[in-house]
Amino acid sequence: MIASVFHKGKDYKIDLYRPIDISIPLSSNENCVSAWYVGPMELEPVRNGSWIGDVNKGGSVNFRNIKFNPHGNGTHTECVGHISKEFITINQCLKRFMFLAEVITVLPKQLDNGDFVITKQHIMDCLENMRPEAIIIRTLSNGLNKLTMHYSNTNPPYILKEAILFLNEIGVDHLLIDMPSIDKEIDDGKLEAHHAFWNYPEDPKLHKTITEFIYVNNEIVDGTYILNLQIASFENDASPSKPVLYKIF
Repeated sequence: MIASVFHKGKDYKIDLYRPIDISIPLSSNENCVSAWYVGPMELEPVRNGSWIGDVNKGGSVNFRNIKFNPHGNGTHTECVGHISKEFITINQCLKRFMFLAEVITVLPKQLDNGDFVITKQHIMDCLENMRPEAIIIRTLSNGLNKLTMHYSNTNPPYILKEAILFLNEIGVDHLLIDMPSIDKEIDDGKLEAHHAFWNYPEDPKLHKTITEFIYVNNEIVDGTYILNLQIASFENDASPSKPVLYKIF
């Protein structure tokens, strides 16, 4: 199904029958991706007396309770409520779901302290003069281990504050990355990149989102796409999400 998207004076054609899913699913499998010291998602059938919500155990339907942490158990999208004293939810902040996005690939730079980081220069070199609404960052190396990696205590790559400020300058409202966070794993609670991106607490940008734990496979080429950023209607700072790309032709 070919659709024409008219956006900011330009016409883009996409094939709605060829979505490119860049999410990592939440799973109860022990080998699922995780971070922040949380275990896998838990599924538990509801029990009511002799009745059980599990068809394989004699129930009439599968009727399960689910326990998970959106920040640690798979692809998720978060709003400024992640760092604010105020209770702000992603369901109230994200009101549009289609954006012009740029996929870029970055080899993080190693600092003297051993950290691997994404710098302002990385972003500038990849975007050149482009000013996308959303940016999707794929880091190298980019193996399938990203689908099963347990990131706790691994100090994964993160984005420097200078790079975030540059994204703000060029008008990027939606930041997606294949790491568990845009900030350093252990930073004494500073979360400099998060605070800079949302300009919190000075002048919070409620419409802006950060999506972490995506996976952009190696068959997806760098370039411009239409992004459909799908979330569940959670009244929480973050929700499991399903970012989907559509190639422009």
